[in-house]
Amino acid sequence: MTGPFDKLVDAARSGFDTADHKPLLQAWQGLALAQIRADLVARLLAAGIDEAADEARFLLNHVLAPASLAQALADPALFSWQQAEQLAALSWRRLARVPLSQLLGSQPFWTLDLVVTPDVLTPRADTEALVDAVLAEAGPEAAFLVDLGTGSGAILLALLSERPAWTGLGVDLSEAALAVAGRNIDRYQLTNRACLAQGRWGEGLADGSVDILVSNPPYIVSDVLAGLDPEVRDHEPALALDGGADGLDAYRPIIADLPRLLRPDGLFALEIGYDQGASVSALARAAGLQDVRVKPDLAGQDRVVIGRGSGRADSADG
Repeated sequence: MTGPFDKLVDAARSGFDTADHKPLLQAWQGLALAQIRADLVARLLAAGIDEAADEARFLLNHVLAPASLAQALADPALFSWQQAEQLAALSWRRLARVPLSQLLGSQPFWTLDLVVTPDVLTPRADTEALVDAVLAEAGPEAAFLVDLGTGSGAILLALLSERPAWTGLGVDLSEAALAVAGRNIDRYQLTNRACLAQGRWGEGLADGSVDILVSNPPYIVSDVLAGLDPEVRDHEPALALDGGADGLDAYRPIIADLPRLLRPDGLFALEIGYDQGASVSALARAAGLQDVRVKPDLAGQDRVVIGRGSGRADSADG
């Protein structure tokens, strides 16, 4: 005769036997936490993950919370078999090159920690160059900000977090991406200053309605997609990556619409690929936009094309 506890044990054993991550659990049996960490780092390195030590620490801190890795190393009682099982499940997926941000459910960006799912790009540190560029150009006075292709809402929310007088709109074609952006707006209690709309770039926006327009559009050349890291190629939305045959498919409609959308002295800032500064700047100047310049990221690579609306009086090419 079996009781409730026996049924729980049988269920756990059955789950263990069918789990994809069973090889990790078997390898870690009888090991101390420090040994498990060392084994995980070695496996991550073997899988081609360069930041293996950092990623192992992130995974361990995630499953150990609210305890820290340092505390658990000092007190083995803080690391349970349930946490070992959770660590093995997450690590097995990371070894299959599922992005760490998707496993942990969030990604730091600017001063925020944003919800991330497979429906949006993982916010990158490179994109913070766009936030920096806009903040350097635009003062604290009230302004209406639009983020085209908002994804997780990273750029929109980073800028609104720094400028309390601004309001903003995030536009995305993907309903699933907008749901993620909505969660991030709620997380940072910005529902009174940020809203979302489903649409293709600026098509539904009124003439002369935008003070500041930002975008990180898809800019990867289609033929290059197959050679991207598995985390990007296999686990992030192609809609947010594929820039067409020359990488400029999204820039053409966005830039063509900027003279209509921006107020006369309105500001725009577009993230670009490292080799697209000249081509995107040329599109902007051909559209009549003014004061067009290219800004680098922290690595010194071209990262942002920034400029002003076509009605700006004191224009200057850069």
